[in-house]
Amino acid sequence: MKKIYIPLALVSFVGLVTITSYNTIQSHDVSVHRAWSNLDATLQRRSDLIPNLVETVKAYAHHEQETFIQVTLARQKIASLSIDDEHNSPNEMQQYAQAQQDLSQSLHKMMLIVENYPELKSDQSFRSLQHQLEGTENRINVARQDLNMQVAVFNQSLKTFPNNIVNNVFLHMSPKTGFKAAPYADTVPTVSFN
Repeated sequence: MKKIYIPLALVSFVGLVTITSYNTIQSHDVSVHRAWSNLDATLQRRSDLIPNLVETVKAYAHHEQETFIQVTLARQKIASLSIDDEHNSPNEMQQYAQAQQDLSQSLHKMMLIVENYPELKSDQSFRSLQHQLEGTENRINVARQDLNMQVAVFNQSLKTFPNNIVNNVFLHMSPKTGFKAAPYADTVPTVSFN
């Protein structure tokens, strides 16, 4: 009778470890998707603010058309990108990061133009939009950091024992790609007041 308890206990233990590992991986996967959704929502907020900001600046700076076109094109490029739901493609992630960086640079260029229009800087609508955009940029940074943390936790869970065995046998999930800055993002921009 005692001989049956040992194999039964061993099978129960292995089953419990397998279920726990399976649930851990699934939980981390959900956390990564939630972090992506939060980042997407914050990026959408920025995208929604941009038309109002551009129109406000246009009212004062009619001859800066090229900059407005750059901002609009950068925003449209982001809207046209499609990223797989699993966020596993490093190439798609690089294109996404590059498009976000291009939009940020276009917005920065537009904000430099604002410096030439003191009456625009004092416009209450513009100041409100500018503050909202600054706050949104800060939220984007926090959301990117959260995403990268969740991706790191998920990827680590795929590599640790016994999760790696459970993943290889049952789930077949691949490591996810976090948000990486565009290749030139670490270059300090040159500002000229000529």
